[in-house]
Amino acid sequence: MTVINTEEKTVLESSIRSILLEIGENPDREGLIDTPRRVANMYREVFAGVGVDPRIALSTTFDSEGYEGMIVVKDIEYYTFCEHHLIPFFGKVHIGYLPQGKIVGLSKFARLVELVAQRPQVQERMTNQIADSIINVLDPLGVMVSVEGRHLCMCARGVKKTGSLTVTTAKKGAFGKDTNLINEFYNNINNG
Repeated sequence: MTVINTEEKTVLESSIRSILLEIGENPDREGLIDTPRRVANMYREVFAGVGVDPRIALSTTFDSEGYEGMIVVKDIEYYTFCEHHLIPFFGKVHIGYLPQGKIVGLSKFARLVELVAQRPQVQERMTNQIADSIINVLDPLGVMVSVEGRHLCMCARGVKKTGSLTVTTAKKGAFGKDTNLINEFYNNINNG
C-alpha cells in the first residue's frame, strides 16, 4: 500500500475542498466539513493497488499433484473506479484454468482481483491483467477470465442505461483454441 505523507494528504484534501467549491457547494457547512478528509481516506483505500504488481497475490504456489482438470473460481465480487470518470463500476469475475504442475490457494484469486481492481481501471485491461498474472505465475496450459461489470458512468450519467451489463473475456493458451474447454468453462460458471 502506498503511504501518503502529510504534505500529499493536505494536497488531496485541499483538492477535494476545491472540487466542492467549484460545483457551488459550501465546504464549511456542517455536512461537508469533514468530507475532504473522508474522501481523501476513501481514495487511499480504493486506490491502494496503484503501483502494486498483482502477481504478488499468487506468490505462494503448490504442486498440483497430477490434477489435470479445469479449476474454476466464480462470482468473485469486485469494486473499482472507471479511469475516465473516476466513478465506480462493479461486478463479478470468473476464472478458469488448467494447471500444469502448479496451483494456488483459491482465496488468492480473490486477492488478485482485489489488487487489480484497486486502481483506476477499464474493464478490458482489468480482464487481461487478471489472465496475464495467472499465466505469468502459474504457467498453466490455459486460462480463461470472464468479467461482468455494471458501470455507473453509463448508468448514473450520460446515456443513463441502468440495466446494462458489460462482459469481457480473456482466453489464453488452450482456451484460445478449444471450444470444448470454453463451453466447459461457461457450463461451470452458469450451472455450478
